[in-house]
Amino acid sequence: MRGLLQDEAALADAYMAWWTLAGVDCAIGESPTDWLRPAPTKPVSGAPPATAPVIADKPRTLESFLTFLASDPAQPERRWPGAPILPVGGEQATLMVVTDLPDAADMEAGQLLADRAGALFDAMLRAIGLDRSVIHLASLFTARPPGGMVDAADLATVADRMRTHVALARPRRLLLLGDRTIRALLPTDGAAPPEGLRDFNHDGGIVPAVATFHPRLLLTQPAAKAECWRALQSLIEEARP
Repeated sequence: MRGLLQDEAALADAYMAWWTLAGVDCAIGESPTDWLRPAPTKPVSGAPPATAPVIADKPRTLESFLTFLASDPAQPERRWPGAPILPVGGEQATLMVVTDLPDAADMEAGQLLADRAGALFDAMLRAIGLDRSVIHLASLFTARPPGGMVDAADLATVADRMRTHVALARPRRLLLLGDRTIRALLPTDGAAPPEGLRDFNHDGGIVPAVATFHPRLLLTQPAAKAECWRALQSLIEEARP
């Protein structure tokens, strides 16, 4: 009897060894199984289901945009001292002028392009047959940070904000003042600064834009006035009411 059991055990071992050599090393069934399918993850107890981030709607009118600009607590200027200097001018202006940020004199005066830089800016407008009463004037930043230095992330934020602003203001032409403004709104990938009329893409389409020096630089580098004048010449006929 003992010998018979040993023979049956050997037979069973041989049978299992045969299937192992055939590649079957676990239980099988009649239905195919996708063994490469990732195992399902168990939800973490008490954790809420993941949801997409909620993105607030952008303002849909110039009036609501200005209210948003003045009161939204998430704007980068809320970290800096001083009251914000809001844009001035209505919709569909002959020319919209965008500078980078208020100078110290602007913050004291409560308006953009004040003092000597403002006087030079007014002369630039007169040279193309315009004045402040017919333009829309704005800045990328509505306040001045300590030292006049801004983070790259903040610059990207206000550049996106300005694209919305331009779309709602709907100017006929756009004048960008200063290197920081140009780099934020008309990036050139390291090439030379743009000359003449260029297309500026905003949330609502395209508007022709001209880029030139900020008046504050012209005050310290008078030789740059000739190049600035060449840039403004492209606006003389286009910017007339």
